[in-house]
Amino acid sequence: MTSLKSIIEAALFTAGKPLMIDHFLDLFPEGERPERSLLRATLRELSEDYADRGIELVEVASGYRFQTKQNLTPWLKRLQPERTPRYSRALLETIAIIAYRQPITRSEIETIRGISVSTDLIKRLQDYNWIRVLAHRETPGRPALYGTTRGFLNYFNLKNLNDLPPLIELKDTPPDVEEKDKDSVNEPESENIDENRNKEALNVEQVELEEKDNNPVVLDSVNEPESENRDK
Repeated sequence: MTSLKSIIEAALFTAGKPLMIDHFLDLFPEGERPERSLLRATLRELSEDYADRGIELVEVASGYRFQTKQNLTPWLKRLQPERTPRYSRALLETIAIIAYRQPITRSEIETIRGISVSTDLIKRLQDYNWIRVLAHRETPGRPALYGTTRGFLNYFNLKNLNDLPPLIELKDTPPDVEEKDKDSVNEPESENIDENRNKEALNVEQVELEEKDNNPVVLDSVNEPESENRDK
């Protein structure tokens, strides 16, 4: 008889996206579905099975997924010799402000940054599925209130907003951030932060946020920001 662990493992490798408990339940016909507690216990056991391997099972905002371990990134990057996409300081600074201060309006972001935020930059964050309009403030003009998405959490390997690193003041700018801050109106096409930095990339931009008030290879093809999945 096929074990529950084998079914879950195969589903995770073939799904092409993170899977929630409800997704696992849908694998079984009515009357044969395992208990949610059993599924969670099996997932924990599966995670332990991969503890000493190059692949790990992690839980992000949209569910569970397999991915390569972050410490293997230097070797795995050789499989993709083309230039790794990089994100500008202006873009990361803006997404960090939104992540820590949401819901927040564009004018409030500009007040914190001390520089205008271009429509193109906001649109780019929306195209990445990192931010969305949560509501509109009931003030003249009804400005949009922005917040982060599950796609943002998934990309930065976060289960929820509580997993965001604490605000810290960094004395030195890491070498993979350009010394010259790019004006958001003239955002370059080539990005300036290695996407493999994950939560560390957010820490870089916390310098500006504090003063003014390695993304792993994913085996289930969620390297690009994805659309919202079902709630747990």
